[in-house]
Amino acid sequence: MWRDELRGIYYIALKDMRTYYFKPPAVSWGVIFPVVWILAFYLRNPKNFEDLIPGLVAMTILFSTTAAEAVVINFELKLGSIERLLLAPISITSVLIGKVLGGFIFGLLMTIIVTSVSILYLGLHPNILALTAIAIPSLLVFSSMGAFFSVAVKEVFEAQTLLNLPRFIMIFLCGVVYPIAAMPGWLQYLARLMPLTYTVDGLRRSFSLSSTSSVSLDLLVLVVYFLILIIPAIKMLNKRFE
Repeated sequence: MWRDELRGIYYIALKDMRTYYFKPPAVSWGVIFPVVWILAFYLRNPKNFEDLIPGLVAMTILFSTTAAEAVVINFELKLGSIERLLLAPISITSVLIGKVLGGFIFGLLMTIIVTSVSILYLGLHPNILALTAIAIPSLLVFSSMGAFFSVAVKEVFEAQTLLNLPRFIMIFLCGVVYPIAAMPGWLQYLARLMPLTYTVDGLRRSFSLSSTSSVSLDLLVLVVYFLILIIPAIKMLNKRFE
């Protein structure tokens, strides 16, 4: 039975990769947007570009995983595609995990490309183990976030619109381009409630830049955020078929 579930998860992720992710809109939203955003801040103050790399990698993780995740599930619910998937020997939980895995894999590929180019171009020497330890749970968190918003609403445009709000708030508050320590106290507390803060913080530590916590703490918080997002998403999707 578990083999059928694993096989179903694999093929759902593969199908989503081919159908949704490797398309110009997803690639441009997942890679080009973060690069252009970071370059805009660099051109405004062209020094210490290395300090912006953790933010660039974090934004790539955020936008590549959610580039299509927020609309895929809702879109297929309206088309009846998920109902057809359930005709196979696979559970609703496995269907959702397959969807999340598709966003995770696409985000992982885009993150590897952006990080590798940045490291080679700037001659950086990050701690690869710490970098991987932060990137993997971060990819799962934001892919699950896309799935959560997708199953929480009934219309495709609602999911994308709702997801844009936390995405852009996190860009400004989570240390991507502006240090959290330089913010007012109440904004610092708000930033600590957002998962991207721990992604940026862990990435900065892996690149041997200033950081306010340990990689292990960032990793633990990200795992908790993943559970907070994936469990309600599974429950909401199950309710759609009760």
